Amino acid sequence: MDMDMDMGRETGADAVELAYRPEFGDFTAALRARRRIRKGARLQRVLLAVAAVCAVVGIAVSAATGEFDLFPVIWIVLVVVLVLLLPWLQARQFLALAARFGDHRATVTESGLTVTNDATSTTVTWAAQPRYRETPELFVLFSDDRNISCFTVLPKRGLGDGADADRLRAVLDRHLARV
Repeated sequence: MDMDMDMGRETGADAVELAYRPEFGDFTAALRARRRIRKGARLQRVLLAVAAVCAVVGIAVSAATGEFDLFPVIWIVLVVVLVLLLPWLQARQFLALAARFGDHRATVTESGLTVTNDATSTTVTWAAQPRYRETPELFVLFSDDRNISCFTVLPKRGLGDGADADRLRAVLDRHLARV
C-alpha cells in the first residue's frame, strides 16, 4: 500500500476526508447526541420533571389555601427555562469559537483523525475519543470521561459522497464503540 506521509499524518487511499464550515445545527445535534448518552443528563431530565411537578403542586396548594406566593413559582419557572435553553446557549458558544477559524478539514485514517482549519491543527487518537454516535447529519466522537467533556463533530455534508459516509462508518466501527 503506497501512502504519503504529511507532517506525521497518514494520507492516501484509505483516508476519508471531510471539508466543511461549522454550522449551528452541527452543535445542537452533537449536544443532543451527547445528552442521550451522558448519565448526568438523565438525572437532569428527572430533576427538571420533579421541579415542574413541584411548581404545579405548589401553585395548587397555594390556590387551595388562598396564600399564593409568586416568588417560589418564579424561581422554579426560571430554573426550568434556563435548563431548557442551556443546550441552545452552549451550541451558540461552540459555533462562535469554531466559526472564528473558518473552513475545517478533517482526515480520518486507521490511526485517528486530524482536524485542521485556518488557525490550528489537532490530531485525535482513537484512545482519546473511543466512542461515537451517528445521527442523520453527523458522526460525533466522544471522550469516555464521566461528563463527556470532549467531542469531535464530523458533519456528513463535508463528505464527498455516500460512499465516503460508508467508508467513514467502517473506520469508526473498527476502532470505536458505537453508542
